[in-house]
Amino acid sequence: MSVTRTRQMPTPRRTIGQRWSTTEVKVAPYLYVAPFFIVFLIVGMFPLLYTGYLSFRKWNLIRGDLGPAGWSNYAYVLDQARFWKGLGNTFSIFLLSSVPQVIAAVLIAAVLNANLRAKTFWRMGVLVPYVVAPVAVSLIFGQLFADGSGAINTLLTTMGLHPIAWHGGGIWPHIAIASMVNFRWTGYNSLIFLAAMQAIPQDIYEAAVVDCANRVQTFLRVTIPMLRPTMIFVVITSTIGGLQIFDEPRMFDNIGMGGADRQWMTLTMYLYELGWGSQHNLGRSAAVAWLLFLVVVLIALLNFALTRRISSTGSTTGHRRGGHR
Repeated sequence: MSVTRTRQMPTPRRTIGQRWSTTEVKVAPYLYVAPFFIVFLIVGMFPLLYTGYLSFRKWNLIRGDLGPAGWSNYAYVLDQARFWKGLGNTFSIFLLSSVPQVIAAVLIAAVLNANLRAKTFWRMGVLVPYVVAPVAVSLIFGQLFADGSGAINTLLTTMGLHPIAWHGGGIWPHIAIASMVNFRWTGYNSLIFLAAMQAIPQDIYEAAVVDCANRVQTFLRVTIPMLRPTMIFVVITSTIGGLQIFDEPRMFDNIGMGGADRQWMTLTMYLYELGWGSQHNLGRSAAVAWLLFLVVVLIALLNFALTRRISSTGSTTGHRRGGHR
C-alpha cells in the first residue's frame, strides 16, 4: 500500500521593496493626519490641561506659585457679582449678534447666488470686513456710536429723534458691540452659506418650478431645508466665538474695563481683569477660563441637539409629503 505524499511549495519570500510598500500603505494615513494632532496637543490640549492645573493653585502673576488652592478659586469666582454680570452681558451680546448674523448671512448668500453682474467682485466685497483687524473695527464703530456727537446720534437728531447714550446702561452698549461683531462675521458666514447653496442639485429647483413654486416658496421650502447641515455648523461656530468675545467690548471705550458699572463687561474681560489687572491672580483667572469652557461646551451641545432635532424633523416631514404625492 503506497502513500502518495504531496510536497508543499515553499512560500516565496517578499522583497524589501514589497514589505516597505505594505508598511507604507498601512502607516501613510496616520502620518498624514499626525501633524494636526501634534499641533493640537501642543497649542490646544496642553494649554487647556495646564489652565485646569492652574485653577487649583494659588498662582500669582508676580510671586509665582504659592501653593494649592483646591476649589477655593472656583468658590471665589462663583461668589462674585461681577462674574454673573459678565455672564449675563456675554449672553446678551451673543444673542444680539448671532441670531441677526445668521439670518442676514442666509439672505446675503441668496442674493449672491442669483444671476448678478460681477459676481466675483460682490463675493469678495462681503469678505472685506472679515479681513479688517478687530481693533480697527472697534475704533471706527466707537466713533460711530460715540455719545453726543457720534455719527449715529447725529443722524438720529437730524431725524428728530433723541440721541442715545451708547456708553450708558441698558441694552444700548450691547447693541453697539453686537453691530461690530455682525459687521465682521456676516460676510464670512454668507460665503459659507453660498458654498452650500451652490452644492444643491439643480434638478431639485427644476422640480420646484414644475410644481409651480415661486421664488419665495422655493427659497423657504427647498433652499432652507437643504441648508440645515450648514446652519448647524455656523450656529455652533458662532456660539463658540460669541461666548469668547473680547476685542470689541475691550476697545469700545478708552478705559477698556467694560464701562463704569461694568455694563458691557464680558467673561473674557473679567478673566483678563483677574489675571492681569489689580489682583494678578492667575489661579482665579484660570478658574473663570474653565467655567467659560464648560459654558461653551454646554451651549454648543444644546445647539447641536436642537439643530439636529430640527433637521431630523424637517427630513421626516419631507418624506411624508413625498409619500402623499
